[in-house]
This record gives sequence, structure tokens and C-alpha cells, in this order.
Amino acid sequence: MNTDGAIGLGRTRIALPDKRVPVKELPEFDELDHAAAEFVTTSGIETIGAFEDLTSGELAARVTRELHEEVQREGGPDADVLLLVGPRAPDVLLGSDACRVQQEASLTSAFAFTVDGVGCVGSSAAWALGRDLLLADPSRRGVTIAHASRPTGADRVRYPVTVIGDGAYATTLVRGGRPVLRAHRMETDGSFHDLFRVDYKQVPWYEWREECASPDRYRFELAMHSRQRIARLVDETLADAGATRADVRTTLMQNVTAGAFTFYETLLDLPIHQVCRDQLATLGHLGAMDVVLNLDRLLATGGLAEGDLVLVLNNSPVAAWAVTLWEV
Repeated sequence: MNTDGAIGLGRTRIALPDKRVPVKELPEFDELDHAAAEFVTTSGIETIGAFEDLTSGELAARVTRELHEEVQREGGPDADVLLLVGPRAPDVLLGSDACRVQQEASLTSAFAFTVDGVGCVGSSAAWALGRDLLLADPSRRGVTIAHASRPTGADRVRYPVTVIGDGAYATTLVRGGRPVLRAHRMETDGSFHDLFRVDYKQVPWYEWREECASPDRYRFELAMHSRQRIARLVDETLADAGATRADVRTTLMQNVTAGAFTFYETLLDLPIHQVCRDQLATLGHLGAMDVVLNLDRLLATGGLAEGDLVLVLNNSPVAAWAVTLWEV
């Protein structure tokens, strides 16, 4: 594969809390019914990471500022675009979380906006959108993508989905970066748009509760859609890059539950790398941050060679699906 002029990752900055909270010590655990408590204890999540008294915007701004300062010290290009992957709940209404991050990170020359409405798939969508923006305009120097994971309200247990942890990242897409974004496919299905909701207008934020309209629809109907969509998107993405499943060095996905890893391994006959299970067990589900964290941790292991292909799967209950192929 010719990598001349290709778009890839520049630098990535990860912010994770030092504090770890066992899931059985979460304040809401003792109030869960039997089914929800059993779900939590069998999810594969042992602890979650927790920041104290920080909003999503503050976290995203801090990690973006740190990344920007690092890029400047190394003489790298300023970003032309800042893509803030939308948090579970915005810090402000009518104001702009994206422009707040731009201001606090001193990305004065960037155009800032939010990628939102697709849940966990937001980071995958931002990868593809950032690449397309750079390909569309040769004068652009780089794209910064940022996101912070915080729970919507006070509770971290999202039955029947996962348990939420805290974290944030900022990453850059640049010309000539590695790994190279080789191919990407994504889809949404609007019929699931109201499967989950938070009644935020009628109650104060500390009483916000995520409601699932139908746990059975989530577990069965959406799972069947995901089975069909992901399998097809994998084949299409690999075909776009002229590759097959046999060419894939390893596969990553978002960290929701241990059972989800087994589900997709069986479906695709592609082993999910252990790094995903490790992050899930200690940090919980970090929303749109999961795939960025897992890719960063995988690259840090040093176990990959130049030219290796890494497949990244991502989906969310809205419902949205994405498959991205990276070449190391």
C-alpha cells in the first residue's frame, strides 16, 4: 500500500484518573434490583476511574491544551479544525462546549464544532470526518479531535448496557501520520433513536436517570442489527483497502462488557485484543473514548510492525456502527 500523502495519527494525549472505585462500592449499587446487580457483577468491569468535581468541558479543554502545548514544543502544525466529540450531556445550552475547549486550549486558528448524535461511534466518525477534511483541502495543516467521558447524572450504572468511567483524550490527524487511516465505513439506523433517553427538563441534574425504553429490544433486536451491520461493514471496509480478514493483524473495539467481546469474536472469527479487556476491567466504559484509548495502548505495547493492519469496530445504542482500518 502506498502511504504517500495519506492521513494518519499525529500525537495523542490521554487523561485518566488515579482514583479507582470498585463497582460494588458505587453509591447506586445497593439500590439496584437483582437483574441489574447481576449484570454489573458479570460485566467484566471490576473498577471504574473517577475524577472529582470536573465537567466534561473542563476535562476536554485540559487534555487538548496539554496536547497543543506538546505539539508546539515539537514544532508541529497548528490545527485548522477542532472536532469535539459530543459528551453524554453538554455543559451548557445555547453556548458552545466546542468553542470553550478551543478558547481554553488556545487553538485560536482552528474552526471548532461538535460531532454529536451517534454516541460511542463519535470518535470513529471524527476520524473519518477529519481525514476527509484534510483530503478535501490541501491547505489544511491538521485536525484535533477531543472528547471527555463523564456520567450523565450521578449514577454510573447503565443497565442493561455498561458501567461508566471517567477519562479524556485529544488526538491529531495529520498528513504523513502513522498509523495511516486506510479505510472507513459507518452507518446509522434512525429507528432506534429513542431507545434511550434522559428526562433532563423536569428534574435537577443530580436526579437524572438514563431510561431504556425496552431492555429486550436492546438485547435482542439491536443485537441482531449489530450482528448483520458489523459483519457487512467489516467486509466492505477491508475490500475498500484491498485486504481480507486474514490480513488483519489484530482487532479492537469499544469496551462495553466482556460478553460483547465474545459476541463479536464469535461473529467475525477475529480475536479481540486483550488490551480491550484490560481497559474495561479497570476503567469501565469510557464512551467514545474507548477506541482511541485502546488504539493508543495497543501502539504503546510495541508488538506491531510497520505495515500491520489494525481493525477497529465501534457501535452505539442510538444505533450507529463504524469500522476503521489502520495501517501501522
